[in-house]
Amino acid sequence: MGILQDKLSEYNAPQKAMEAGIYPYFRVIESDQDTEVLINGKKVLMFGSNSYLGLTNHPKIKEAAKKAIDKYGTGCAGSRFLNGTLDIHIELEERLARLMNKDGAICYSTGFQVNLGVVSALTGRNDYLILDELDHASIIEGSRLSFSKIFKFQHNNMKSLEAKLKLCEPDKIKLIVVDGIFSMEGDIINLPEVVRLAEKYKASIMVDDAHSIGVIGKNGAGTASHFGLTDKVDLTMGTFSKSLASLGGFIAADKEVINYLKHTSRSLIFSASMTPSSAATVLAALDIMESEPERIKHLWDLTHYAKQAFHDLGFDTGKSESPIIPLFIRDDIATLKMTKILLEDGVFVNPVVSPGVPKEDSLIRFSLMATHTFEQLDIAIDKIAKAAVKLGVLNAETAVK
Repeated sequence: MGILQDKLSEYNAPQKAMEAGIYPYFRVIESDQDTEVLINGKKVLMFGSNSYLGLTNHPKIKEAAKKAIDKYGTGCAGSRFLNGTLDIHIELEERLARLMNKDGAICYSTGFQVNLGVVSALTGRNDYLILDELDHASIIEGSRLSFSKIFKFQHNNMKSLEAKLKLCEPDKIKLIVVDGIFSMEGDIINLPEVVRLAEKYKASIMVDDAHSIGVIGKNGAGTASHFGLTDKVDLTMGTFSKSLASLGGFIAADKEVINYLKHTSRSLIFSASMTPSSAATVLAALDIMESEPERIKHLWDLTHYAKQAFHDLGFDTGKSESPIIPLFIRDDIATLKMTKILLEDGVFVNPVVSPGVPKEDSLIRFSLMATHTFEQLDIAIDKIAKAAVKLGVLNAETAVK
């Protein structure tokens, strides 16, 4: 073995979890991503998906993908910059720009690549990136590729944000980058206050709407739409792998920003373009999202019901304001054990433990889809309560519904 192999062989945290029987990752699903999935041939209720509108198995979505393959084939064999731009990519970008009320949009192969390529490209060595401390990992990685000065402010804390803005030189570019809905905590950024501070200190704003599109805003248009502040947000990022039932991502902004990114964003220029079927499925998903507002309404009916039920049982759900509901366990081992118990009992949830969060903030991430039924929700909540009582997370007397 070489030095590299020697060092990496010392990494055995996954093996320890496997030996303890509580390893929760890379669980193999044998069916479509729906409210029920098959794992080891057994039906399991899915409450760990990001498919907020429940469109991944919609017949119109699948038909759109098939037609795109028939017309364009399975791939583009190149980057958007050179030979990989199709008319369907342009159609999708124009559609997204209209949805976000911006001059234009650019599609990337994944949402991660959007943040990586946009955040790293926009500011220079003497400029500033100002990030919420709980921003998505892709934003953090993008900032690391930038030569800019980086400040992190306390999560959704506007006094902390202003303190960081005061440290910036007035004549330099200042870009505030925040999640719209935070992917683990489920709370929404205080965008009105972010806008006020950005105007006060002459900063620009980028919002990551990966978990907001299809969930909040007019026709599911996201955070800026939700607050009526579309004209105050300079860039809006979104992904296709959640509400829009596909794979890829986009950035929407004014024409000057779009022109600059098209010619400087390295994860766009040096990556193969998103597949034709991916683009076609997003277009179909946008049609459904805009024409069936009852999907979003049902998603929120489920959300309010679930949050109240968890609250009545005594769970700590933090400051969640969305279909992402954290159930704080505040102990890594208990969180992993609870995930295992629930899977064995037919409920799929996601554990979030250190180092992803501090040990005292470890949680079960419970997320909803518009295609869930209230009956499925009742079954899952009951099993979660029983597992929590078994592990001592909840008191047996207070956890009786």
